[in-house]
Amino acid sequence: MSNIQFQDEQGVRIITINRPEKRNALNLEMYTRLTEYLIQGESDNGINAFLLKGEGDCFTSGNDVADFLKNSDLGPDHPAFKFLFTLLDLTKPLVAAVSGPAVGIGTTLLLHCDLIYADNTAKFQLPFVNLALVPEAGASLLLPRLVGQAKASELLLLGEAFDAQSALEMGLINQLVPGDELVNHALAQSLKLAQKPPQALRASRRLLRGDRAPIREQMLKELEEFAVRLQSDEAKAQFNAFLRK
Repeated sequence: MSNIQFQDEQGVRIITINRPEKRNALNLEMYTRLTEYLIQGESDNGINAFLLKGEGDCFTSGNDVADFLKNSDLGPDHPAFKFLFTLLDLTKPLVAAVSGPAVGIGTTLLLHCDLIYADNTAKFQLPFVNLALVPEAGASLLLPRLVGQAKASELLLLGEAFDAQSALEMGLINQLVPGDELVNHALAQSLKLAQKPPQALRASRRLLRGDRAPIREQMLKELEEFAVRLQSDEAKAQFNAFLRK
């Protein structure tokens, strides 16, 4: 069974991260499938919205560290970064349902979502500096825009976890939903989007998101610095300590 699954329902492509035994950690094959299913949905006139969720009690614990280190030759064609640039280039709305941990890319990818719903088990974290790395997904630009410079500095430089109520208060998510209602609620909202006039919906989304060029430029800068940091002695020490755990 694939670790990334999708099904199409009434104009919504539901994409599920399905690796619960590894806390839905993302390996390179999973990034490739995520990118593939998003691009397919973008070109399918029958799909008008996406819903992203995690299987079980976790959204995603971030990168599969061992897999990532085995494939650490970073560049725009690296599967993880191809996924991130695909998120940037989406024209159709993206909804997320977050339960449990959303670590690293599990939080930064939300900056590219349009509607985000979470239950009270959701835990968000941006531990890049803790791993001797830097943010990705344009987070160094998008997060200050969303929550302000001071709060973004706290979240990115300290790298401490924060709960769903805090995420709601800072405007990172739209709504807290009871756990047993989360997926159904997120799907209901996605179905509402899918029933809107599609061209008007995409045009409105494009206007809301503004010029993507500065975000793309920042993502490339992050990627360049990320590649340098990943090869640093301090990053190797942090990852070795992580893997020993």
